[in-house]
Amino acid sequence: MVKVSIGQDSHAFDKDYTKPLILAGVKFDEEMTLCANSDGDVVLHAITNAVSGITGHNILGKIADDMCKSGIIDSKEYLKEALKYMPEGSEINHVSLTIEALKPKLASKIDDMKASIASLLGIGVSDVGITATTGEGLTAFGQGLGIQVFVVLTAEV
Repeated sequence: MVKVSIGQDSHAFDKDYTKPLILAGVKFDEEMTLCANSDGDVVLHAITNAVSGITGHNILGKIADDMCKSGIIDSKEYLKEALKYMPEGSEINHVSLTIEALKPKLASKIDDMKASIASLLGIGVSDVGITATTGEGLTAFGQGLGIQVFVVLTAEV
């Protein structure tokens, strides 16, 4: 059976630059960061939520909060935790995400982000789609106040 899930997450920019900006497990050189107890990787958080939509087992919330409290702030670990609940023999087929943000500019890092996501999900780079938009500045994200990500994930379970 094929299942389709939607994931979403958003974070505002932190006014105090205290940690690097990380999206899809890729470090950006810009001096900005997102408000979060974790590394704030809004892309991996949205993908984690999409995996949770397939499994019915929420990771972001109590489980991720407990991981944060124990010092695990790398969002790759939250995604890995979510993947543990995928039914045996299941396979993720494709993930497509849209990132809404005015900044940072993403074009130069899209290939790195796709490779990182593909590696984490065990799929080919060609099975990862990433688009970016400013939403014509109609939302806080398009106005430069943070980043929002929507994900659609398909899996055979």
